[in-house]
Amino acid sequence: MLTINHEKVCYLIIKAREFDVKMEPEVSDPGDNPADDAERVVLFDYPDDPTAEEVRSCLEGLNVDEACEVVALLWLGRGDYDRGEWELALAEARNEPEQHRPEALMGEPLLADYLEEGLSQLGYSCEDVEIGRL
Repeated sequence: MLTINHEKVCYLIIKAREFDVKMEPEVSDPGDNPADDAERVVLFDYPDDPTAEEVRSCLEGLNVDEACEVVALLWLGRGDYDRGEWELALAEARNEPEQHRPEALMGEPLLADYLEEGLSQLGYSCEDVEIGRL
């Protein structure tokens, strides 16, 4: 089903997870209820961050077909489409070029989780992919 090498998607998942680790909670008012703090997570901009640059480079290195598949995998993993609607998701991704932009994908909360779930629904896994080979 995929034309993009699933190992390339796994590399993106690994790097996106490393980037996600750098997300920090933001407390808007020190007097707020601490139980609410977990709900206030902001994705910080890391303009000189090497991990962010690796994610951005990976995304910028995708050709149009690969970028469409990444977007469709994201949507599949997020639950916007199911496995039986893969071709529909792919067609929709082709019609939404703004969704392919690295900034749009990097701004997607849980990008790595959604991509991994999308791969899983199509029968692929990153378990056999070794970081050293990537």
